[in-house]
Parts: sequence; structure tokens; C-alpha cells
Amino acid sequence: MRMADVIAAISTGKQPCAIGILRLSGEGCAETAGAVFHCKNGKPLSDAPDRKLVLGTLYDARGREIDQALAVYSRAPHSYTGEDTVELQCHGSPAVLAAGLEALCRAGARLALPGEFTKRAFLNGQMDLTGAEAVIDLIEAQTVDMAANAAAQVGGALDRKLLPIYEGLTDLCSHYHAVLDYTDEDIPDFRLSDYTDSLRAYRTELERLLATCERGRVLKQGVRIALVGKPNAGKSSLLNALVGFDRAIVTDVPGTTRDTVEETARFGRVLARITDTAGIRKTEDRIEAMGVERSRAAAEQADLAIFVCDGAIPLDEEDWQAMAAAKEAKNAIAVLNKTDLEPRVFRVQLPFDPIFAVSATRGDGLEQLCRWIEQRFGMELPCDGSILTNARQSEAVRRAAAAIDRALDAMQSGITPDAVLTDLEAAMEAMGELSGRTVREDITNRIFERFCVGK
Repeated sequence: MRMADVIAAISTGKQPCAIGILRLSGEGCAETAGAVFHCKNGKPLSDAPDRKLVLGTLYDARGREIDQALAVYSRAPHSYTGEDTVELQCHGSPAVLAAGLEALCRAGARLALPGEFTKRAFLNGQMDLTGAEAVIDLIEAQTVDMAANAAAQVGGALDRKLLPIYEGLTDLCSHYHAVLDYTDEDIPDFRLSDYTDSLRAYRTELERLLATCERGRVLKQGVRIALVGKPNAGKSSLLNALVGFDRAIVTDVPGTTRDTVEETARFGRVLARITDTAGIRKTEDRIEAMGVERSRAAAEQADLAIFVCDGAIPLDEEDWQAMAAAKEAKNAIAVLNKTDLEPRVFRVQLPFDPIFAVSATRGDGLEQLCRWIEQRFGMELPCDGSILTNARQSEAVRRAAAAIDRALDAMQSGITPDAVLTDLEAAMEAMGELSGRTVREDITNRIFERFCVGK
């Protein structure tokens, strides 16, 4: 399909940079761009060779020369959107880009909506819906592993895994309806039992995909780490040491941190979101008490809670309260802090394994702690596009697997084929939502709302 109008946007950032790009898409975009970009060879841009850079001059809406630029004209369907597209590459001055965009709009283009270029690529069959979603994941990727998985999904890797299941179910349903509708034709008899093994294999493959959801969350969002301890144990100092700058305020006054403070850090290939929590203790201060409750919640939701202990002060009731909170996490370890001072707490007193002795202020012992986090949460991921990284994908795969389960149960119960096929068609519908084969318009619009303008 082709869109009726030419859209234009700045597809690079708003900060000054070496190169800035103005992008257009739609039938007639070469003529629109040619009104503000004049090729140095004197020929119209619409005559430029396909996907070849040409040198020229960019003009503003008042006809003033504002930059020497390059243009590339890509003819449909060999372009990102599947339509005619033009990219104008100029120097990355925000003022020049804004003036160029204004001139393009004066020449007949309209401003693109967020994600409209990628939406057109999807509607024109240039990528499936999982690939379109992966574009924003690729843009926002904070690790190479996340970028690799997203890039594979842009290329349709996830749909290629699901396509054999979808086509297998299509064959099953079409066989049933063919036997039902064309009784006079020489069509092999339809027996549900002939498809039992295939359906079980499909369910196994869907369950394998669902098993990647947690890895996908960690890959995309990072490992959730909560620093838990009593006031003044050195949690904020440890946060600052792990992230490499003074993110949290550090004072000798207990209770300085009254709310959770979050920052990201990398341990090798592992992305982590570290939360410095308020010191856990009983308090009459209403605001501090709210911070303590948030600390407990952060520990409970964490992938890893690090109990931070002031090793220069004997353990007290507040330490034990903090230990109990840390134990609520999926994983819990201890950091015996302030090893630069005379020790008053020893490893044998702490019910954790492992325990790291560190000095957050001097950096002693931090290398061992960081290495452990990397080894514990570093996963040898295929990053081949087969990892589910968003809730929409996970929910669709979950519904498809559940529908096949219902169909298998119905088959074992001796229910008639038409009732079984109702569940199999529900599985196909769920998988279709992943690729966009049966996706509703409101779902499509919601997905592309995540994009920025120019993508």
C-alpha cells in the first residue's frame, strides 16, 4: 500500500552533531525535497540514481542557502518504508535542520507523527510487527547483547520461529474444512489423532519461548539490585563507588537517605539498576517511615539484595531487621563495609553466602564484588532474536500456548473436531498478533506511539 501524503522529520537528535539527517517518505517526496535541495550537477533530484549520494545545496523557506549537503533518493520498494524516500544529510546544526524541515513543509510535506516511518514500513510489508517493535528496542539498547537480540528481531527472527507453528495450524484447519466442505473430492480423511504429535511439539516450542521472558527482562531492563542496611552503614557510599560518581548524598548523619535512589551500572556485559534504600529502623518520623517501607518493598522486588553492614560497629537489632528484609529478595548477599576501620563484626556472624569485605570509600574489595555480580547474572544468551523482551509478545505467546493446551485436552476427552479447532484458531489469532497478521488497528497504534519522531 502507499500513503497519500509526503511526511518529513528530523531523524537525528536535537543536540549539535557532525551530521544531521532530514528524512522524507511518500510518493512525490523527491519532488518535494528537490524544491529545497538543488543538485550540484543541475539535474532535478527526482532524476538522481537510485540509492546513490548526490551533492547539492540546501535552502531555507526564504530561498537562502543554508548548507552544502548530500541527498540519497531510494525508490520504492527498495527503501526502509517500502515507499519512495529521500534523506538529506547536512551538518548537524539544530538551526539548519529546523530551517530545512520548515522549508520541506512549505514545499508540501507534513510533519511525521512519532514512529510513522516505521509504521509505514510495517504497513508496506517491509517488516513484521515484532521487527517494528524491535526498532525502538535497538535504539534504546544499553548493552551489546540487547542490541544483537533487537537487530535480529528487526530482521524477522522471532517471526521465523513462530511461522512453522502458524503454518502447521493453518494446514490442520484447512484440512478439516476441506474435508467438511468438499465431500465429493478425493481428500484424505481428517483425523485429529494424526496431529497430536505436531501439536505437542508446537506447545513445547511456545513454552521454550516463554521461558525466555525473565532473561528478556534482565537483558532489557537490567538486574534489579537493592542496597539494604541500617542507617549510616555505608549504602550510599557503596552506590557511589559502584556507579563511579557521587550519585547519592553521603553524610555522617544517620537517615540522610529518606527515599530510594536508583542508578545504572555495568558489570562486564551485565546491566544493573542499583537502588540505594533508606536505612531500615524503627522511627517516629512519618516521612522516614515511608522511606523504610519503600526500602522493604525494593528489597522484596529485587533480583539481588545486598545487605550492607557497618563492620566497625557491633551488630544490633536494626542490622537484624535489615538482614530479614534482604532475605526477602530472590538472591541475597552481604557486604561487610568499612574494612579500613577496626573490625567489630566478623563474617561468621552474618547468615549470608557469599560475604564481601570492602571499603566503599577506599575501593578495597569492590573488584571481587563486581566480578561476582557479573558471573552470577551474566548469561550466555543466543541474542538471536528468540528472547521475548516485552509484555505484549509474552502475553500473545502465553495465550497461544494455553489455546493449544486446551485443544490437546479436548482431543483426549473425545470432543468433536470443530470444538478443538476453535481453540487452535484462537492460538493462530494470538500468534498473528505477534507478527501483525490479524492485529487490530488500536494495537498497532499503541505500539508505534513508543517511537520518537523521525523513526
